Amino acid sequence: MKRRDFIALGGLGAAGVLVPGWFGRAVAAEVLATPLDAAMKKPLADAGLQAARDAGASYCDVRIGRYLRQYVMTREDRVENVVNGESIGAGIRVIVDGAWGFAATNTLTTQAVADAARQAAAIARANARLQVEPVRLAPAPALGEVAWRTPVVRNGMEVPVEEKVDLLLGVNAAAMGAGASFVSSRMFVINEQKYFASTDGSYIDQDVHRIWVPFTVTAIDKASGKFRTRDGLSAPMGMGYEYLDGDRSQRFELPGGVVAYGRSYDMREDAIAAARQAQEKLRAPSVQPGKYDLVVDPSNLFLTIHENVGHPLELDRVLGYEANYAGTSFATLDKRGSYQWGSDIVTLFADRTRPGSLGAVGYDDEGVPTKQWDLVRDGILVDYQATRDQAHILGKTESDGCSYADSWSSVQFQRMPNVSLAPGKAPLTVDQMIAGVDRGLYVHGRGSYSIDQQRYNSQFGGQLFFEIRNGEIAGMVEDAAYQIRTPEFWNACSAICDERDFRLGGSFFDGKGQPGQVSAVSHGSATTRFDGINIINTARSL
Repeated sequence: MKRRDFIALGGLGAAGVLVPGWFGRAVAAEVLATPLDAAMKKPLADAGLQAARDAGASYCDVRIGRYLRQYVMTREDRVENVVNGESIGAGIRVIVDGAWGFAATNTLTTQAVADAARQAAAIARANARLQVEPVRLAPAPALGEVAWRTPVVRNGMEVPVEEKVDLLLGVNAAAMGAGASFVSSRMFVINEQKYFASTDGSYIDQDVHRIWVPFTVTAIDKASGKFRTRDGLSAPMGMGYEYLDGDRSQRFELPGGVVAYGRSYDMREDAIAAARQAQEKLRAPSVQPGKYDLVVDPSNLFLTIHENVGHPLELDRVLGYEANYAGTSFATLDKRGSYQWGSDIVTLFADRTRPGSLGAVGYDDEGVPTKQWDLVRDGILVDYQATRDQAHILGKTESDGCSYADSWSSVQFQRMPNVSLAPGKAPLTVDQMIAGVDRGLYVHGRGSYSIDQQRYNSQFGGQLFFEIRNGEIAGMVEDAAYQIRTPEFWNACSAICDERDFRLGGSFFDGKGQPGQVSAVSHGSATTRFDGINIINTARSL
């Protein structure tokens, strides 16, 4: 619908809104800005904890969650859809006779929560008859009553939908004015209000905010029917609406006429550039396949880190407990402490504390305070990601704080923290890096990708590829993708720009598990060089 027709409807109630099951129930937009009554949470949690103890549980945690999601979707001058969703309830997890049990309820009364706790205990007792080894929980601190909140300047849920629509339609108009044939833009705003209580003595209240504004611009050559697209280069962030209307102090002008952003984002500027670059892609020559030195922008490298470092170092995949969504892992436990994952300048670290990142929280969904730790240090594999019931397998005395559930009705399990490549220690700019490359490609943006079942072999595309000749950008090329084996790729890392270039990318809907759950996670890096990487021509390989 056109904007004037959209406004004439008198706001965005639930009527006519398409809401997938993951959203819960459709609600009016103003409901999303109304917080859950804090006074009701502790009595509900205490009712569940006491019922679990009375049913014989040696451990219990109660998660009371309110999950708010708003999606605004537009195309050219039309509003395609607006989704306002609220899901609220309580999930109770217990250990009885050494086995897990879980149950959940969407009725938030002390009786209903206590009943769910008793049901979880009954399930655990039944599971215990089949267990091979009892659950061993690493200690967690008794925190008492604590709270954590994403540091937001402007709560995205409180921003009127009309303002969001105006932004997106204005972005679309700017792209069309710059030569786009089609453009679609979207806004995702998420708020997780999570209350955790456990028999360890913790009562944790958290308020988590995330935002993402992806778009796709299409340019068409009407004479030939050929078309090319360019997606937005923004990163999803753990921030409020200030990401879109804040200052532009972290703006990066990069070689090839590309602009990147840090903790703020000019969506309109990026859309205008996307329209022009999509047209340029129509005229760009097809890449010549072969070996190239690859200069990878963080907007592309984040996905390689995610798929080829973050996932294969999840301990449940390593142990074979998890095989959904591209399998298990080649990084078996015997490699810890000795395996040459990358060159000696490669340090990859896990972190759930970085402000603005998608994975930033104060405590995980087992009540464990979050932290930062190394996975690969100076090129050597040194650690994995573990939850409370996995820590003993690695000889650890505490969890890494890697437990997460995407809903009150989902059981929490091991999920990836932010995983990032440490920036280079010596001063190095992107221009200086490119100046040292004789024959190479400079790549931006997430493209298509393919990964094998062990996370060892993979292929990654991108949004923009620029040829480098004799230390200079020689122009755009098309139809490129890089093929890698994980350890060979990271051992080919020869240079990393310094911390001034460090930026976040991320996955807003990272799938894992069966039944599947989604989580949001960031990956940071500076621009990085990899030598002698195999580049294929995707058009010729079809």
